[in-house]
Amino acid sequence: MQIITTTADLEDLVSRFEKFPYFTIDTEFLRESTFWPILCLVQLATDTESAIVDPMAKGIDLQPLFRLLQNEDVLKVFHAGRQDLEIFHHLNEEVPKPIFDTQVAAMVCGFGESVGYDTLVSKITNKSIDKSSRFTDWSRRPLSDRQLTYAEADVTHLRDVYKFLSNKLKERGREEWVMSEMEILRSPETYYIPPENAWARIKTRNHHPKFLGMLQAVAAWRERQAHLQDIPRNRVLRDEALIEISSNPPKDSESLSHVRGIGHKFAEGKMGRGLLDAIQEGMSLPADQCPKLKKKTPPPKGIGPLMELLRVLLKLRCEENEVAQKLVCNMADLEKIAMDDNADVLALKGWRRRIFGEDALKLKNGAIALSSEGGKIKIINLE
Repeated sequence: MQIITTTADLEDLVSRFEKFPYFTIDTEFLRESTFWPILCLVQLATDTESAIVDPMAKGIDLQPLFRLLQNEDVLKVFHAGRQDLEIFHHLNEEVPKPIFDTQVAAMVCGFGESVGYDTLVSKITNKSIDKSSRFTDWSRRPLSDRQLTYAEADVTHLRDVYKFLSNKLKERGREEWVMSEMEILRSPETYYIPPENAWARIKTRNHHPKFLGMLQAVAAWRERQAHLQDIPRNRVLRDEALIEISSNPPKDSESLSHVRGIGHKFAEGKMGRGLLDAIQEGMSLPADQCPKLKKKTPPPKGIGPLMELLRVLLKLRCEENEVAQKLVCNMADLEKIAMDDNADVLALKGWRRRIFGEDALKLKNGAIALSSEGGKIKIINLE
């Protein structure tokens, strides 16, 4: 096991890794008290070596690593890599490319929905992983041998998992299925929410445009403050306070101080003044420029039973094709298909249409039926 703590050693490591067609990668980070994750370790492995990069080592420059992550001739293999990719996008303003996510590949290969790394390693390699260091403080130095061994195992076992899944995908002709999912993970929009859209994350039953306009303004202010101060959103102001402010906008620091979770010190200081400016901005927003939520209309009568039929078909076709239902179609899209043959949903496009979408439309329009025989569901062609 190599521990990389200098830029020169990292440069040497990268020069070796650049000669391989792929490498596995994982990170250890902390996020409890910050908005942006604190990168504590980066684990890497090729077929012949593994290494742990210490981003917290004094004087180390991660630019060689970022160059490797952008090298399009080398595949980067993650497991459930969304948070890892978010970290690299934040640090380098680029998403690594090309990438392969073994959790997605596992769903395509019949290992169930959102399968965990430990489970996947156990099923594929018959090896178990020591979980005792899972919730350790990765920012503390020095790290113990047990911690380093745990971290290294995240990428050494991943080599075997990747090879197994990659071969299985080739055998079944499903590489395209995984690559189409990687486009979502490769998109920078996946990892950045514009402050103006932050209000949409907050759960509220009030859909009045003026309320939403105010919520948009104060939530955008909070988002910017969280970015600027690098603290979690709720450390700036809790959702409940934003909702209360949006329902009854305070006009001065005194009335602001009466909002739950806001005291006089906050209300009368720089933060309070900034929040009051955001409130004023929300109040002056014309009604026609306020956000509007589409009113969800109840589905037409009879859609419920049809959806249940489609749900059975979905389960049947996913079991036959050994692919996770979650990856093919969710309940919201199932409802859209039930109401519209031309619904703009993934299940009616590409490989999903081939294994489920076409049959879903046939079932809906009476071209096929479902029956039971010998304790199993089967499809009957009625055309």
